[in-house]
Amino acid sequence: MANGQNKADGQNKADAALGATAAPDRARVSATEWIAIALSLIWLAFVSVFFMSMPASDPAIIGEGLDSLRFVMTLMAIFLPVAMIWVAAAAARSARIVREESRRLQVAIDGMRQTYVADRQARGTGIESSVERKLNEIAKATQKTETALATFATSREAARPQAVLTKAEDDRDDQPTFALGTSADEMAPPIARPDLIRALNFPDTENDEVGFAALRRALKDRQARQLVQASQDILTLLSQDGIYMDDLRPDRARPDIWRRFAKGERGRAVAALGGVRDRSCLALTAGRMREDGVFRDAAHHFLRKFDQTLISFELEATDEDIAALSETRTSRAFMLLGRVTGAFD
Repeated sequence: MANGQNKADGQNKADAALGATAAPDRARVSATEWIAIALSLIWLAFVSVFFMSMPASDPAIIGEGLDSLRFVMTLMAIFLPVAMIWVAAAAARSARIVREESRRLQVAIDGMRQTYVADRQARGTGIESSVERKLNEIAKATQKTETALATFATSREAARPQAVLTKAEDDRDDQPTFALGTSADEMAPPIARPDLIRALNFPDTENDEVGFAALRRALKDRQARQLVQASQDILTLLSQDGIYMDDLRPDRARPDIWRRFAKGERGRAVAALGGVRDRSCLALTAGRMREDGVFRDAAHHFLRKFDQTLISFELEATDEDIAALSETRTSRAFMLLGRVTGAFD
């Protein structure tokens, strides 16, 4: 309620100030104009007294007084001071109007700033957008999947009590690790490319069964799981600043450019990967990179994991696979962060 009241007060203040600026009170006669009127009347009275007190002249002198040049000079001597007085009055009036409009504009800016701050505070205290809710649902679903996998593995080990295990069973259980020295994740078959692409785009809704199935399969692959978790973290952090991958429309890069980047090329040859043109998103992300150490660490971790996955993905992927990968939310985050950090330079 307090945030809503602050937002309403700020908006009312901005509207009132802008309305006052649009129609300033210019019809009111100020003290400057009254002073100019008084000085003009005093000067005209002085000139009148001066000419009335002049002695009468003979016709020759009167003839000389009617000379055109002298007549013009006389008029200038009479009216030029009056004109200067009113030029000064107009300048003073313009300066006063500019000061009033500057003050009203400052009030309007303060009101809009107060509205913006109240809106940010309201969003930070629980008012979530649909995309933020979707990311939270994805995070919860991922946590549930990891918990289920961990529970399943634990229950399998608990189903065989240590007291009834024979030495032969111990030998059979220990044999894979002793002989090969590899974990279950490393022995599992690698994730299929379509499943990896679908998982890196994340489920669209809570009812996206295909997306969640691909995400579960990705979490069983060690390298894919690391990238999915890093992508989930960075997407959640970006959403805190109102940056959502669905809103970005980056320029598409050809698959051969992605292949060049995967093989280690940098510079102008792969500059097309930084196709994000949204200036506000770029500015917000760059500011967050400078000011937020947690965000900076998460961004660099995500860039490393994406680069490692892309290197292995490119070896067997077709151009269609790479094009589909570039359209995922994870790839858009990579393009945004890569341009901000200069990864394509």
